[in-house]
Amino acid sequence: MHGHVELHGHRGARGLRPENTLPGLAYALETGVDALEFDVTLTADDRLILSHDLTVSPVTTADTRPATPGDPMYPYVGKPIRRLTLAQLHTLEAGVRHPTRDNDPFAATQLPIPDTRMPTLGAVLALVAAYSADKVRLHIELKSDPTQPDLSPDPHRFTDLVLTELDRHQRLSTSAILSFDWRLLTLTREAVPHRVALIESDTIDPRWLAGLNPHDFASDLPTMATAINATAFSPDHILIDEPLMTSAATHNLPVVAWTVNSPDHAAQLLDLGVRGIVTDYPNRMRELWTARGLPLPPQLRALRSAALT
Repeated sequence: MHGHVELHGHRGARGLRPENTLPGLAYALETGVDALEFDVTLTADDRLILSHDLTVSPVTTADTRPATPGDPMYPYVGKPIRRLTLAQLHTLEAGVRHPTRDNDPFAATQLPIPDTRMPTLGAVLALVAAYSADKVRLHIELKSDPTQPDLSPDPHRFTDLVLTELDRHQRLSTSAILSFDWRLLTLTREAVPHRVALIESDTIDPRWLAGLNPHDFASDLPTMATAINATAFSPDHILIDEPLMTSAATHNLPVVAWTVNSPDHAAQLLDLGVRGIVTDYPNRMRELWTARGLPLPPQLRALRSAALT
């Protein structure tokens, strides 16, 4: 984390473009963010692919055709990503949102981009290079659920593959590893300088926290994050209050709030001292940054149009 307050694009810019896609990540870079956040998990053939869920989401993806005629795994929506190959997942439409409820907040503001596919981590790293986004930190959330090991990648295999890919693209020093599964943060401790401990109410549990028991820490969450050598702490915004911020300050641990889409609420969190805001609407937060006289991350342009193909 740098000294100034940072603006982080959530799943790219989920409120504006399809999440965890190349067009969405490109749009976040063009809007201007300090950090580009996206989710990665592992396919059946050990490919690193962008997905927030460990099963194929009916909201963000739709079936188009089987990868091979008569494929017994088809349809793929609703199936575990860990049991599908990259070829199978690449048949999915990932550029049109299909809200399952009437009040989906993103359906009204997200521009659909049909014929978009779920990208690999390698494709994202190539995209970022095409934008010369060397100063944008990549916030790579590793998706894993320690309470559902059958759906989750093996932690050692998963982290090894991610670190190898980042190293191949010379991105280890300018990337952060994020996870609710704190085991993955301990496994990447030697390799990456930025490790962000995510937490929400449902994951305040030793299974998620690399075996740490909240009772042993009087439920002091920043102290727990420090115990696994996290370099930043990123709680659900509803968990952030003055005692939490005071504890984080005693550990010199930056706090990043997610996911905040109201500029008024973001302003309150900035007043409490958070060092980063994760948002689906980086455009809205840039207006707040401007109003507060905060330094704005630059708006980038692709060096070559091939970046999005």
